[in-house]
Amino acid sequence: MKKYLYFLIISIIFSVTSLIVKAQQNDILNKKTALIIIDIQNFYFPGGMLPLYEPEKAAVNAQKALNAFREQGYTVVHIRHNASSGEEIHKLVAPKENEKVISKDKANAFVNTDLLEFLKENKIENLVLCGMQTHMCLEAATRAGADYGFNCTVIEDACTTRDLKFGDVTVNAKDVHYSTLSTLKGGYARIIDTETFLSEIQH
Repeated sequence: MKKYLYFLIISIIFSVTSLIVKAQQNDILNKKTALIIIDIQNFYFPGGMLPLYEPEKAAVNAQKALNAFREQGYTVVHIRHNASSGEEIHKLVAPKENEKVISKDKANAFVNTDLLEFLKENKIENLVLCGMQTHMCLEAATRAGADYGFNCTVIEDACTTRDLKFGDVTVNAKDVHYSTLSTLKGGYARIIDTETFLSEIQH
């Protein structure tokens, strides 16, 4: 009898947890959600001023998220850094005429821009973020978004970065990427991959 009750309690806990997770997912993926694509620009690709680690892979995944948002009719915001330099947004995630494009000159996309005002005007509560570089502009926007009260989700394989050096120590790009995501996870954002994101938004 005790064994039966134990398994019954475990089953109830599992069912309730599943319902809570599903409700959170449904809450995140709705008309109050905006996709923020950060700095996927030509200078981060081979031949550019600051090529990153596998930028094409990240951009393709960002494109998948972008297409999913467009199909659902959800809000999309394109962020570009130092627009005055002439470095365009990469063709894989090029904005359409009706999509918001914000130019910035700081790592944090909320600084000296109308991003916050735009999100408030459109009654956005949830942000799905991706882009470049993971440890800089992506991280800055995610932390700021969470501090402003938005529910943040980062699509981890739609982001990338580069090797960093401190003194005589070189930290490879993958370690920079994953260590940044580990600091964001939980306190600032939900971290998921593209496949998981697409499975959620299409249901």
